[in-house]
Amino acid sequence: MRGGLESLEERIGRRFADPELLRRALKHSSVVNETKAGPGSPTDNNEQLEFLGDAVLGFLVSEALVLRHPTFREGELSRLKAHFVCAAHLHGVARRLDLGGYLELGRGEEMHGGRTKKSLLVNALEAVIAAIYLDAGPEPARNFVNAHVVDAPASDEAAELDAPTAVADFKGALRELAPSRGLPEPHYALIRVHGPEHSRFFTVEVRVGKEWTAHAEGRTKKVAAQRAAREMYERLLRENAAGPEVPPPPA
Repeated sequence: MRGGLESLEERIGRRFADPELLRRALKHSSVVNETKAGPGSPTDNNEQLEFLGDAVLGFLVSEALVLRHPTFREGELSRLKAHFVCAAHLHGVARRLDLGGYLELGRGEEMHGGRTKKSLLVNALEAVIAAIYLDAGPEPARNFVNAHVVDAPASDEAAELDAPTAVADFKGALRELAPSRGLPEPHYALIRVHGPEHSRFFTVEVRVGKEWTAHAEGRTKKVAAQRAAREMYERLLRENAAGPEVPPPPA
């Protein structure tokens, strides 16, 4: 663990009135397990803060989405929330803050690459959110979540859509969104395969009615289809938020 937390406080954008809260948010249970005969106090590590931070994060993301997208239906808001609270996106946030460099780990966890483990980084991020909330109240926690989670760029890992923990199923999201906009169900077509046998790339097109098309590329047809669906899904959401109407259903 790095000697001081001042540089992390700068990344977070605030100084803690109680720095011990931040230190506890970064203290993994492996430290306690290796130094005490019993499990120790629940406040000896970041697990309790992680529990609170998960709830605070879910609430603040939900609040931000409702305020930013007042015309969205529950299903649309749920899909967006699923992206912002998924492990892939939060992992990217934790990496940008370099939380791994500040974790306090037991020797065994340190030797097994704990500083780069997705689960440990995501848990630490949620614990940090709880630490901010307990140290200064909901408004600083809200500012942090908006700046570092809601307004953060999609992580490379989330954008890949290869891992089962990545962003929500955009094909499913689009299948639900299209009818709510008076559009027919999406149809997918493989339109191109290129590259050598050992490194193929697939291009998939998604079409929603006659007016709406999008295509994307991926190393598998599944990834390409998900990316195309994501592009179409987000385009329909942008069109709805910006004002232009999606073509009405046929009479």
